[in-house]
Amino acid sequence: MTQPKNLPRKQEWDTGTHPDFYRHYEQYSVSTTSLARFQGIRDAILRAQGGAGTRVDVLDVLDIGCNAGAQARFWVEKGHRYTGIDINAPLVELARRRAAEAGLTAQFEVGSATELPYPDSSFDVCIMPELLEHVAAWRACLNEAVRVLRPGGALYLSTSNWLCPSQQEFNLPLYSWYPPFLKRYYERRAITDRPELANYAKYPAVNWFSVYRLRAYLEPLGFSCLDRFDLVDVESKGAAARLALGLLRALTPLRLLGHILTPYTVLVAKKRDKRL
Repeated sequence: MTQPKNLPRKQEWDTGTHPDFYRHYEQYSVSTTSLARFQGIRDAILRAQGGAGTRVDVLDVLDIGCNAGAQARFWVEKGHRYTGIDINAPLVELARRRAAEAGLTAQFEVGSATELPYPDSSFDVCIMPELLEHVAAWRACLNEAVRVLRPGGALYLSTSNWLCPSQQEFNLPLYSWYPPFLKRYYERRAITDRPELANYAKYPAVNWFSVYRLRAYLEPLGFSCLDRFDLVDVESKGAAARLALGLLRALTPLRLLGHILTPYTVLVAKKRDKRL
């Protein structure tokens, strides 16, 4: 994999963190629930990459918004090459320390998702976990991921879901459904006098998505998209679950209801290879 380009001389982003935010993710990133989820993310991506002409033996993986780098172990243990990048310098340092202690060969960088320091077409997989909602310039984030992704590669997105009234970004009931002006009010409060509203995040959620909105943006850029229900490992389910999943996939109203009932949006977008 090509080495990163030099970071901009003048960094326009704040790479610090709030102590409570750091402590939360220091613990959350290695919880049993989180580790099971990270393994599930890897497995879902690999299933999506199983089609002809897309899978390679060794993948170059970029984890954009890698946080404390807990996903690294799940890719490295399968023989893939992992790079993580995050704007939060203390968490990146924690990721480096943990990787070194575990003997993992992984790279970690401090940088912005809107200015990725990597050449075009340098990764087979890009992961964006819970990132787009925190960056006002979300289109720039997606465009950068598209730029560094190779043809045939996969982009994994998990982000806020405005369809679902349940969410974890703000400690306020039904926040996903608040009108924009009210969201802007609480965003300002969260970065001034009420940081606990957004769990002490330096960059609280400012964007709210649906899987349909993300698909509409990515498909014209040359991607085919799979939502959370397309990504389910059918073989691991019982007969009743397979029947229910089949109905949900076949009936548009049921699929919409499924998205309304799930707190965050999940999408794997596969970059079409124009050579095929």
